[in-house]
Amino acid sequence: MLADRVELRRDLGVADLTLTQILFIVGLPWVGVAAKQGPSHVLFWLAAIILFYLPSAAVVIHLNRAMPLEGGLYQWAKLGFNELTGFLVAWNLWLFAILNTSEIGLQITQYFHYVLGPRGAALAANSIVVALVNVVILAALVVITILGLNVGKWVHKSGGVLMLTTFAMLLILPWLNLAKGSLASFHPLATAMPVASLLSFNIAAKMGFGALGGFEYVAIHAGECRNPERAITRSVWFAAPIIGVMFILGTASVLALVPIDQIDLIAPIPQVLSVGFHAFGSADVVAPITILVLLCVRVAQSSVMFAGNTRLPMVAGWDGLLPPWFTRLHPRYQTPVNSIVFVGAVTLAFSIAGLIGVGKQEAFQLLWNASAIFYALTYLVMFALPIFAIASPGWLKLASISGFLMTLAFVVLSILPIVQVESRVSFALKISTVVVLTNAAGLGIFLARAKRAIM
Repeated sequence: MLADRVELRRDLGVADLTLTQILFIVGLPWVGVAAKQGPSHVLFWLAAIILFYLPSAAVVIHLNRAMPLEGGLYQWAKLGFNELTGFLVAWNLWLFAILNTSEIGLQITQYFHYVLGPRGAALAANSIVVALVNVVILAALVVITILGLNVGKWVHKSGGVLMLTTFAMLLILPWLNLAKGSLASFHPLATAMPVASLLSFNIAAKMGFGALGGFEYVAIHAGECRNPERAITRSVWFAAPIIGVMFILGTASVLALVPIDQIDLIAPIPQVLSVGFHAFGSADVVAPITILVLLCVRVAQSSVMFAGNTRLPMVAGWDGLLPPWFTRLHPRYQTPVNSIVFVGAVTLAFSIAGLIGVGKQEAFQLLWNASAIFYALTYLVMFALPIFAIASPGWLKLASISGFLMTLAFVVLSILPIVQVESRVSFALKISTVVVLTNAAGLGIFLARAKRAIM
């Protein structure tokens, strides 16, 4: 309800958003996933950029210029289609961020192996340790988010700078090993025709939406940006080419230093840094330090996702789709404090539930796949807006169709795990059940709230 809305602090500018885009989109595991394609990864990356990455950037710029509103994609779907569609988009986006953030304990503890050796591996295998790591990190995210984006943006910008620095080190390591003689040859842009298989197509689809999605996420904070039409547009322009180079050359470094059958799908970058610095004797100390930096990057990524996620219940509360309790702002920091605490508690609950009854790799893949499908469903709606609901030029409609089909392929293939799991049928059923039941729950919440509003 418009009367309940307040003017939020406008703390974000172009530099803040650009570094946040780089931090948020460059997911740490993706260079490992792409490297599973071997030298053909270059062709797959280029296809993903043309068929998904550039179309998504164009659509985000167009929709943000038309509707520069706090809530981003939720508002675009609500105004372009209807309130139910908007609410389900927000619901799926919220679930995506919840599940994605809840995996942070699994990822952080996996890095212990590269920093502490065998002792770290034992800690990473301990579910209690993983749960405690989740508690500490989520508590820190709650505090940072309550303090607001005038504090959070420095966490995000620092994470973006550390991400760029880490990737610079990742990209130079093969050349250093080549100069020392510990690497026989290195051709970063060497390519080959891909092998035609279901597994290759599965990974290729994930290299599209899965690795390159995310430009729209900062638009959730449009109401907290200085001149959101200009700032968000320019952040996409600046970040897009940098991210593309990071992914392609980063994947080449993984292939150069790690045998393809030994690539760690959870933490490929720490693995490459550990292997790459091993040849330098006294330089071995640099690898654990760099890996610790990477841990800070992962926490900063979670902060971006967590902060955006806490705004969705607030905006839905403004529209009367959720109780007004979610719209209460902190009297000093002007942040949605109730929403922040609620999201933190739910995220912690999901993180612990994800560790029950499955192996570590499967737990990671289950959380990752489920969260990614929720996110992909919101992208299907986003690409549908220029096609069916929002006045758009013909070229943008064609770009939207391309992005829609790439996203749809991702959804269909996400039920096929790329690591060995205890039961593929069970894994697929778990993913499908999570998606169907949670969206049914979202529909039930919307209908119950609509009925209460009528009464």
